[in-house]
Amino acid sequence: MKLTVAAFAAVLMLAGGVRAAGLSPADQSAITAIETRLTPASANVAPNTETLAARMAELKVPGVSIAFIEGGKVKWVRAYGVATAGASQPVGPDTLFQAASMSKAFAAAAALKLVDQGRLDLDGDINSRLKAWKVPDSPYTAQQKITLRRLLSHTAGLTVGGFPGYPAGKPVPTILQILDGAPPSNTPAIRSFETPGGNYAYSGGGYVVAQLAIVEAGGKPYPELLDQLVLRPVGMRRSTFAQPLPEALVGHAASGHDRKGDVIPGGRNTYPEYAAASLWTTPSDYGQFYISLQDAYAARPHALLSPAGAKAMMTPIDANYGLGVAIGRWGGHAFIQHGGGNAGFQCNAFAFLDGARQGVVVMTNSDAGGALAQEITISLAKAYGWGEQDPATRGSSRRAPYSPPAAK
Repeated sequence: MKLTVAAFAAVLMLAGGVRAAGLSPADQSAITAIETRLTPASANVAPNTETLAARMAELKVPGVSIAFIEGGKVKWVRAYGVATAGASQPVGPDTLFQAASMSKAFAAAAALKLVDQGRLDLDGDINSRLKAWKVPDSPYTAQQKITLRRLLSHTAGLTVGGFPGYPAGKPVPTILQILDGAPPSNTPAIRSFETPGGNYAYSGGGYVVAQLAIVEAGGKPYPELLDQLVLRPVGMRRSTFAQPLPEALVGHAASGHDRKGDVIPGGRNTYPEYAAASLWTTPSDYGQFYISLQDAYAARPHALLSPAGAKAMMTPIDANYGLGVAIGRWGGHAFIQHGGGNAGFQCNAFAFLDGARQGVVVMTNSDAGGALAQEITISLAKAYGWGEQDPATRGSSRRAPYSPPAAK
């Protein structure tokens, strides 16, 4: 990517000043902080005086979009850079990004709504619900069974941490081929590797099993079902689980970029692992979803989830992870959070569950964007005076995704 700091700054001036009316001095100060003096994510790093433009150029991140929520509303949004390196289309507040693993919270929400309807249950043997495919029996499941709660909390003891996606033009497998690791699937079969109900071990594979259960219980294709159960009720009018991205929306979407700043082949990968990684959305739309979870947590009328569903989703199971979201405390207040990374896209979402109910969603179109998203979040934490995050809820105890033994 050939954009210089000066070129980035010019794009920032064009794309940054969106939806600015009615902002408080605190909001204006926070926006100035992220644009002119990003805070490093680690306390062990010297204070960073780099501008956002300089940091984007340094990391080779072509575009970033931010939505800040407060008091049950999307308070302000900012968009910077370009949707595709080497092109002139700026990132705007309605530019679509891949939410990657931030899709998992939607699978959990949909599953919990189906539980409320009596079409799924959280703690029964998932194989008793599955029809087209079942998790193969193994010594690991002889005593403890794989349940929906365990699938959604990464405690089901299943393999396959994440998914690389399928480049444009490549064959895309069915869900049954993904589950069994059969061609053209590019990931191994999803199988048990430890006893269910043990410690947290991140498993996108477990979410594919949950996806099958959700689809069979809901009786519709996953994108249609999630639109009905979650997207429309929340008011996410710019979002879709459709894979690949429909041609009519391609012109409104960012392209993914590698760490060199080059567009990935075809611009974006396809993710048939819907529950784990497939959502296309904007930070504002995703912010609306987190607002709906805040409402459910507070048992407000007409919330997306029932009080029982909200409690199940936002109660830690292990390693500060509930169902589809991580849970922690910051400055004495409870929060939910999840990051995401697909080929060419990285993002993060964070929101307090009480108090002023502030939160932020940051989405980038780069494999290097995770660092920038973290720096933006930390900068806002400092600007809004969130205080210190409780060290006990930083997720340091979480286990990495399952990896097969190395070949000898």
